[in-house]
Amino acid sequence: MTTTVTATPKAAPHPLRAEALRGFPPLAGAAVIVLIAVLMIATAREWQGSWAETADQLHDSLLITLPVAAAAGCWHGGRERRRRTEELWSTAVRPPLTRLLAHAVPVALWVAAGHLLVIAGAAVATWWYALGDHPHLILVPGDTAALMAAVLLGHVVGRIVPSLLAAPLLGVAGFAGLALPEGNGVQPLDPASFAVKGSWPVWWQPLAMIAWTLGLALALTLAYAGRRRAIALLPLAAALTAGALLAQVGDATWRPDPLLRRQVCDTSTTPAICVNAQYGRLLPQVTTALSGVTGKLRGVQGLPTRWADRENGPRSGEAQLPILTPFGWSLVRGRLTRPDRYAWEAAAALSDRGQCKRLSERVSLVDGAVLTYLAPSPDQSDYDAVMAKGSATDRAHLRASQAARAKLAGMDEQRRRTWLSAYFTARAACDDKAVPSL
Repeated sequence: MTTTVTATPKAAPHPLRAEALRGFPPLAGAAVIVLIAVLMIATAREWQGSWAETADQLHDSLLITLPVAAAAGCWHGGRERRRRTEELWSTAVRPPLTRLLAHAVPVALWVAAGHLLVIAGAAVATWWYALGDHPHLILVPGDTAALMAAVLLGHVVGRIVPSLLAAPLLGVAGFAGLALPEGNGVQPLDPASFAVKGSWPVWWQPLAMIAWTLGLALALTLAYAGRRRAIALLPLAAALTAGALLAQVGDATWRPDPLLRRQVCDTSTTPAICVNAQYGRLLPQVTTALSGVTGKLRGVQGLPTRWADRENGPRSGEAQLPILTPFGWSLVRGRLTRPDRYAWEAAAALSDRGQCKRLSERVSLVDGAVLTYLAPSPDQSDYDAVMAKGSATDRAHLRASQAARAKLAGMDEQRRRTWLSAYFTARAACDDKAVPSL
């Protein structure tokens, strides 16, 4: 007796799987990864070490990646026309909407995956140098949805417009539209509008942005390929509702970061040293950089209560801590690049005579002597050399300045402490008589 074994036919792979694993979609995802990665690496000095700066930089990269995503979708949308297989696909059993989504969704998913992969890499790079704060992910859903929507919109345009130039022209037009100056009335609707520094959107803003961008993309897709095109009114209504809400609320969708109003202080010094809570882990470095200044001020009266790093400037009785932002200058990857210059700027902030219209030469010499004693400028020797080669007036001023510095440095400790106390008591005075002489 012969037994016949019937082989079970192997199931055909899902169309989405076939499209996603080969061809153009992986290349689109790789292009997004390369674009954002190059941008982030080139500007690493400006964001690495700050979660807020990292989030802002990733969001601002949409100015480039959104047009690229739209162009990628447009190019893929014209694939069947370039292959001359449009008539063949029109005879397929699957309806037009299913065929369109089977081609467009893999590109959108690869673009979104590339975007999220770079975000993960940037988070790792930031975590290593983070100075405080926490990861800001509130912008990620809206940004990712906008990229997917750009792919869908581009795909439909690629099917409608019979031209090989449609994709590059769409990318150029998208970049030009996104690069319009701020204040044009449509900024709240722009998914690539620059992040508001020091602020974060309210909780519902990303949801509204998702409804706005994906709603428009789905409405156009259904209107083009849907069997019942009236269904396109549903996502269109959702998009218009979200867009109206974003446009009406405008800039009020952004709220100041509460950390900007907080200070982290070291009260063991005089004056105390306070940094913004966003950079709380930087406080030991700042304290070390200013240790030479605070050591020379021990026991001196009339000083400001603290150095403060506040968004709107120091309060009464405070001195301005040297500005740490934008990153990439005095602060790179969580480290102060020039502690000596930082100390000099902090010492200069202790004098509060910025409101004086004009200072006499005597007061200027006294201020310069005090600043040089507390924290000499890194460029002081170069400045003196230039003055020494200048006019007779310059040379006379240099001699007077050097004499004032030498006199202050030559005082005994007790006398200098008493003199500095009198000096800082009059630190905001513009009257010559209030400032002690050297």
